[in-house]
Amino acid sequence: MNRKIILLYLLILCGVINAQTTLPIIPKPKFIQLENALPFYLTKQTVLIAPKGNIEVQYLKEVIKERLGFELETTTSPQKSKSTIELIMNPSSKMDIDEYQIKINSSCIKIEANHPNGLFYGIQSLNQLINYYSNTNKIPALTIQDQPKFKWRGMHLDVARHFFSKSEIKKYIDYLALYKMNIFHWHLTDDQGWRIEIKKYPKLTSVGAFRKESMVGHYNEQRFDGKPYGGFYTQEDIKEIIAYAKQKHVTVVPEIEMPGHATAALASYPEFSCTGGPFEVGTQWGVLEDVFCPNEKTLDFLKSVLDEVLPLFPSDYIHIGGDECPKTRWQQCAKCQSLINKKGLKDEHELQSYFVSEIEKYINKKGKKIIGWDEILEGGLAPNAAVMSWRGTEGGIAAAKAKHYVVMSPGSHCYFDHYQGEQKTEPLAIGGYTTLEKVYDFNPIPTELTREESNYILGAQGNVWTEYMEDFAKVEYMAMPRMAALAEVLWGKDTTSNYLDFKNRLLLHFSLLDKMKVNYSKALFEVKAKITASDSHLLQVELLAANSYSPIFYTLDGSPPSSKSLLYTKPIIIEKNTTLKAASFEGDTKKSAILEQKFEIHLATAATVTLKEEPSNSYQANGGFSLVDGMYGDRGKFGRDWLGFSGKDAIATIDLGSVKKVHTLTIDVLSSPASWIYYPKQISISYSENGIDYSADQTISVQEIVALKGIVKVDIPSTNIRYLKVNAFNQGKIPDGNPGAGEKAWLFIDEIKVE
Repeated sequence: MNRKIILLYLLILCGVINAQTTLPIIPKPKFIQLENALPFYLTKQTVLIAPKGNIEVQYLKEVIKERLGFELETTTSPQKSKSTIELIMNPSSKMDIDEYQIKINSSCIKIEANHPNGLFYGIQSLNQLINYYSNTNKIPALTIQDQPKFKWRGMHLDVARHFFSKSEIKKYIDYLALYKMNIFHWHLTDDQGWRIEIKKYPKLTSVGAFRKESMVGHYNEQRFDGKPYGGFYTQEDIKEIIAYAKQKHVTVVPEIEMPGHATAALASYPEFSCTGGPFEVGTQWGVLEDVFCPNEKTLDFLKSVLDEVLPLFPSDYIHIGGDECPKTRWQQCAKCQSLINKKGLKDEHELQSYFVSEIEKYINKKGKKIIGWDEILEGGLAPNAAVMSWRGTEGGIAAAKAKHYVVMSPGSHCYFDHYQGEQKTEPLAIGGYTTLEKVYDFNPIPTELTREESNYILGAQGNVWTEYMEDFAKVEYMAMPRMAALAEVLWGKDTTSNYLDFKNRLLLHFSLLDKMKVNYSKALFEVKAKITASDSHLLQVELLAANSYSPIFYTLDGSPPSSKSLLYTKPIIIEKNTTLKAASFEGDTKKSAILEQKFEIHLATAATVTLKEEPSNSYQANGGFSLVDGMYGDRGKFGRDWLGFSGKDAIATIDLGSVKKVHTLTIDVLSSPASWIYYPKQISISYSENGIDYSADQTISVQEIVALKGIVKVDIPSTNIRYLKVNAFNQGKIPDGNPGAGEKAWLFIDEIKVE
């Protein structure tokens, strides 16, 4: 009996999976029933029957050849063969265009649909079944009836920050197709590169597609590699990729950024700016000040660009960006101010709305519709525009209530440039913490919407911004397998679906990604540490593995763990400065990356912390306890060890448990304007012996915080203290001229060390 069958048998005995969930089909079909009948045996003698001119049959032949190594005979005529696969197009059926059904018995596999979309999705389910049973070629008798819940099942890819070849873009489309996703949002232009050929304006690619260097490391480090970088797609390349996507039933939606994120275009044609330049293609990440000047000359330029873009892309929607457009240049521009007066506009936000409306009218005349990031709501929404809600769900809710179509893409669940595992073992990312489970738990329809309003939610989309993805292998790592989780969300989870069920199917499904040589993340296998206070007011560490049957071994002396190290059986008590390392094993083979965690013990370790304001759900791994858990947030990786407050002050009261002699207090805060994170504008500290009578505030100004580089050490007059109050005051609104200007600033704070 081979390992796969043994594993399946054990999982069934343990009650982990049942007849409804043994099959690793992702997304999970709406209805699947294993039949009590003989299986179908797929061999070289199997005959493939398909309607004449059906292109999906060729794809199925390729799948079978790739998975099993042989090619099937194909015919359009019924066969008396004892082994057939039949693709049936039934236009008269009442199925939706994406709906399909599969019936498998000992002699035949039948896939039926009334549209090529449904037929292709049925083939993808069969593809996954063929892979899973490729060791025996015996596919169980079953019935599947399936259709998606959402119309927009999308994935985004930014090629402006880093450029990817045609073959890599095709691979990305293959991954979408595998999971029955139907929208590829192709982010083609930004400050750091213009990637699409426009024949009327050749400098957009001869100049705008190339930058003199790129950032390396995190934005905060401000390091550059000194190497010229660039690339672009010709219009013939675009046509080739769109034709390829069409074969995989994927619609390509291009994004041409306007009016912001325009530096690469302005470096090519500075006359469309407010100042006239000169400019260079952006070399650092983030939002840059210079944007399109929204006058008639610029509108004519962009309409000419769209005249070449629109015929290339058959999609109904064209994405025009509309996000993160600083208004500084417009405020200082006589032409912009004159236009505001001439059009009777209230301010620069309404000027942006005017600009978007003019572009929308032009695109509508060409038979297309626009979609933009939720900033296009500011100043009034263009009449027929759809909204892609990324700054949370609020923009999407507002748009749906105003009867505009919406694609949900909130950073909290759908940004795949965030960390997906323990930051200390993950490759560098922009920040955030979006696990596979968090993606799976996403609901694209906000509870604030009525049933009628929820009809305006087209679906959702995962976004892959590539500032920190220098090659396609990193794109794969960040997107997979979170793409699979989002695909299941968008296909439609039924009431019996749950994360454990999905995870068990995914574990079985990984063999397919291995065969496809996908560089997917193994964060699912990582060992996680849950830190709490023990009964004796010490730190207590509970280790958790993705698979409970994988034993965990650990060390406390900084040495790497092996299968001969300490076996984890109960929570570990940390009494002194310690470096914990742990990993899960199968036999002597390490299954997970090594979890490494340093603990530094001080007077406030494991103390009781009360927060006046709750931190953001995205940045509060352990609530107020994160401030006294002995762990320090990584300044290069804005991970979950930090507490993040969006627009709020961080106000904490620490109860040391008893009166103690305190001499110094050290507070860790963070600054990264590109990520909207700012030092507090002031920190105040007071202390008390009884919790009632507090000392006068000691204050630390933002200038002092900057000078101390965010590690704020304060001397406390030697005295008896039990209670400490720390108030870190949020910057408030992000200042003009910075990424996210006008938005709420983030305040990040971590360990409060008491000595």
